[in-house]
Amino acid sequence: MNRLVWIVRVLVSSRMLAPLRPDKYLRMGMAIRRQGVTPMTGISLSAARRPDGVALIDERGDLTWRALDQHCDALAVGLTQLGIGVPRTIGILCRNHRGLVEALGATTRLGADALLLNTGFGGSQLTDVLIREHATVLVFDEEFSELVDHVRTRIADLVYVGAWSDGDREGPTVDGLIEQNLGARPTRPKSAGRITLLTSGTTGSPKGARRSGSGGAAALASMFDRIPWRAEDPVVVAAPMFHAWGFGQLAISATMACPVVMRRRFDPEATLALVDAHRASGLALVPVMLERIMSLPDAVLDKYTLQTLRFVTASGSRMRSDAVTAFMDRYGDIVYNNYNATEAGLISTATPADLRAAPNSAGRPLAGTDVRILDDDLREVTDGAVGKIVVLSNSQFEGYTSGDTKTFHENYMVSGDIGRFDEDGRLHVVGRDDEMIVSGGENVYPLEVEEALHSHPAVREAAVIGVSDDEFGQRLAAFVVLEPGGSATIDELKQHVKTGLAGYKVPRVIEFLPELPRNASGKVVKRELGERVT
Repeated sequence: MNRLVWIVRVLVSSRMLAPLRPDKYLRMGMAIRRQGVTPMTGISLSAARRPDGVALIDERGDLTWRALDQHCDALAVGLTQLGIGVPRTIGILCRNHRGLVEALGATTRLGADALLLNTGFGGSQLTDVLIREHATVLVFDEEFSELVDHVRTRIADLVYVGAWSDGDREGPTVDGLIEQNLGARPTRPKSAGRITLLTSGTTGSPKGARRSGSGGAAALASMFDRIPWRAEDPVVVAAPMFHAWGFGQLAISATMACPVVMRRRFDPEATLALVDAHRASGLALVPVMLERIMSLPDAVLDKYTLQTLRFVTASGSRMRSDAVTAFMDRYGDIVYNNYNATEAGLISTATPADLRAAPNSAGRPLAGTDVRILDDDLREVTDGAVGKIVVLSNSQFEGYTSGDTKTFHENYMVSGDIGRFDEDGRLHVVGRDDEMIVSGGENVYPLEVEEALHSHPAVREAAVIGVSDDEFGQRLAAFVVLEPGGSATIDELKQHVKTGLAGYKVPRVIEFLPELPRNASGKVVKRELGERVT
């Protein structure tokens, strides 16, 4: 009972639970009965709650919740008129714009699986994923036409639907199907639609993780207890929505009737301009975006106040501590760093107070989530020791679409990450289990070496990997991007690392690059770096 009271109190405080007219509650109930409960049901709930309120804003203008809800219905009907009946799986290859949201909403209303595809895929990788996931329809932006041409050579019976286009195009389109079927509504599906999210695949092939829900009211309350979301307040979602983090921010916004402000391509100054122009209370991004923002000249940063922002929420990779501190020094203590997994949802959050005390921290586990650190024998380690991060929560996924699942230990999901708790109970993610480097019998985690390199004033970013070595088993190789106008030698950087870390943690090889290879969600693709070292 105490937990239920706490959940209600938090949801009321966030204004998610608010007094509404009885007819609005009735329409909400009917929407749930018609669609089931999916991450995208929030569109219909918000249409009942605030039909004439703005739902989303992109480069084409704004769209109300009522209009968005009707568009999703119309598109769902249109997708059943493509000669294949109700599609089984619909692939979505789109940047952040209304077409992606409409396609997601339409797919789940059909009881089909929505497969969110990485916009950074190559032709072969895209084709392989579509085949593996048994996609029957592909919704895509015009800019990816060359990739789609590659798919056409290998998949004969896939149906193609155009999304964002800068001109007229042949064949069915999202806009055309909506226009032809506006006012129509799909029949009630036999089961609720699910979302298939792809893991990042930075060290291997991306896996499809299927999710049909998000942990319910308790999971939302746990998040709102930590991050100050407020219903109906605008949120700029810069994080790519094909990725678990960006998609999650879209789903939460829909549930909260928060207008979603987006643009197809990230631009650091344009993002600041969107916050001020739309008086946004939230900004959702991935860490490299915050770093790019803080790399802007002071004269540019001075043009924007961000005074309406209540929170900046980030996840997806390690966030540079100097960028976090610089952002908060300028715009206030409003940054929340999150440890999130495609398979487990939100695990822990570092509040601004946490980041002031420990800028590299992932904060504390959310209420209702238990995190433990285990050694190689799956025994809990003593405080401060490094080990495997295992998670128990109510937001875990349903398994990979391949039929595989994560490793579990006593109901705890083994995340695949390595970490530790500090003396104040904050979680620190040290790196991936499969990235640990064993050099001369000593364990080295790339993150600690990367952080040492980042602390050099001339270094903008760095990545460290292990490569084969006949004498030591593995040796450390570092790839460094210097600040514009910055200067440093290889010997200088080695000495800098050695002043703070043991000698065996000093990279044997350091190579300067103009930029690090990243995927579309901003994570460094280390396997590409490994190909550079002989």
